[in-house]
This record gives sequence, structure tokens and C-alpha cells, in this order.
Amino acid sequence: MTASILAVDIEVWPLAQPFVIARGAKTEARVVVVTVADGPHRGRGEAVPYARYGETPEATRQALLAAATADAATLAATLPPGAARNALDCALWDLDAKRSGIPAAVRAAAMVPWAIPPAPIVTAYTLSLAAPDAMAVAARAARSLPLLKLKLGGGAIDGERMRAVRAARPDARLIADANEAWTLAETPALLSEAAACGFETVEQPLPAEADAALAGMDRPLPVTADESVHVSTDLERLAGRYDAVNIKLDKAGGLTEALRLATAARERGLDIMVGSMVATSLAVAPALLLAGVARWVDLDGPLLLAADRPDGLAIADGIVAPASRRLWG
Repeated sequence: MTASILAVDIEVWPLAQPFVIARGAKTEARVVVVTVADGPHRGRGEAVPYARYGETPEATRQALLAAATADAATLAATLPPGAARNALDCALWDLDAKRSGIPAAVRAAAMVPWAIPPAPIVTAYTLSLAAPDAMAVAARAARSLPLLKLKLGGGAIDGERMRAVRAARPDARLIADANEAWTLAETPALLSEAAACGFETVEQPLPAEADAALAGMDRPLPVTADESVHVSTDLERLAGRYDAVNIKLDKAGGLTEALRLATAARERGLDIMVGSMVATSLAVAPALLLAGVARWVDLDGPLLLAADRPDGLAIADGIVAPASRRLWG
């Protein structure tokens, strides 16, 4: 399917409160939205260019404008994995659904027989990096949410953060994300602390370029690759280092490659987390098609915004409903 690119827009969505991770803080989500057309039908896709991978909204927009047209069959050869390809790939999925009348979920199921039809599912809610007491207060404020994700920043204080949140929410399921902030020396002790506090997984404890050490390390709980894994071909290099992978469409370059990555991960016996950057429901909707096979779902981006876009996802008490076809797919 070939389509014309009608518009590429940079949008700014203020956050409800600052979002803080080990690499810094943000007060708004800057996303790129591409609109494609094939005759009377329109499709949209949203992506979040990420500075960690050398991306900017402006450069992403220029790459998409330079493409002018999009062909689903050659997209992978036209753009590298990343935000630009993600926006375009998801827009083409949406366009195909609008043109054919066949929901994107049905098409995904045809591509991957293990796909599970969309259904309400629990998403994690992220607690920004802060002092232990402040994170405990935030955890108590999120008392209606059953699955919390802690952003960690390195050092022994991360153990205090995990203990404080567990004490504040003994009822909650907990996962953590170190965002590459731990050192090799402190990682074994912090993983043991996470296990003792009942955490289900820790994401990306070591920098991606230093994660080979995980292969020989005792892991008392599953360790999930995030920054270390983008596409399906990464998995061979990561053998033995991780127990799970965090699949994000912005890293993979769209839903098409994300489905390939999920299939490859399952074949290797790896657990799956499906995540997203901080974005609106338009970016999250395609990722929901992977949620049914994920052990952990981290698609709370719309909850972090001051306001979401029209026809956004319905999320109540941490349970996110399937996307409306008016939104996407």
C-alpha cells in the first residue's frame, strides 16, 4: 500500500506534573503526528523522538517530509528504526483499517497467530524519580492503581526508594526502571533489594554498552532490557543477559517490527513488557495490540498528561480499555 503524506505536525502536550527519570526531567510531551492518505481515507500515527537515541522532533519531521510518500512494503528500507518510521508505520496501519473496514487488531492477528484480541488490561503507573519519602507519598496517592513502576536513579538511595514505596503500598504490584543508572558494583545488591521488596522486574540496570556483565550475574528477579533492545535482530546479541524485553514502538520503528520482535522474544522464552514514551493515546493505541501477550504493560502515557486528545483511551483504576476506532485502527 502506497500513500501520500499529507501533513507532519509537531505537537506539544503539557504534563500534569514534571516527569523525572535518571537522565532528566520534562514538563511536556513533544510528539510528531503524521497524516497519510490514499484517496478519501486518512490514517494517523504518533511518535516521540527521543534524545537518548539522537532524535529531535524537528529532524523527525524533516525526515518524514522528505519521504513525501509511504509504501508499507518498502518502509523498513526507507527509514531506520525509530520515531519517524514508527509514526509512518502506525499511520499506514490506521489508513489500511479505515480503507478496508477491517480493524488493525484483526490484521495483527492474521500476521501473528498468538495475538490475543484487545481487552481491558492493567497498565503500570509511573512514579517519577524523587526522594524516598516523596515517592512513598506518590505511591499512597495512587492507592487505586494496582501496578506501580518506580523510576530509579542509582546509588544506595535506590534501595531506600524501593523500601519506602513497598511500605507505603504493601498491596501493590511493583516494577522498577533504572534507566541505565546503576553501576556494575552496586547492581547485585540493588537487585537483591528489589527481590526482597517483592518487585517483579527491574528494567535496564546497566548502560546498554555495559550490559554484557549481566550474563554472568546472579539475577534474583527477572531483568528486562529496554535501552538495549530495539528490533528483533538485537536479541541474538543479548542472549543470556536478560530475562525479558521491553517493546516500544518508538524504538522498533512501528507496530510491524514490534510484532516481529514480540514473536522472536517468545521463541527465545523471554517475557515481554510493552511500553511507550510519554505521549497521547494516539501513540499508545497501536501498542495495545501487544498487551495481550505481555507479562507487564506500561502504557500510562495518557495518564501523565494534563489533558489527552479527543477519543483518547479510557483508563480507570489502572485498567486501560481497547482503543476506539475513531482514535486509531
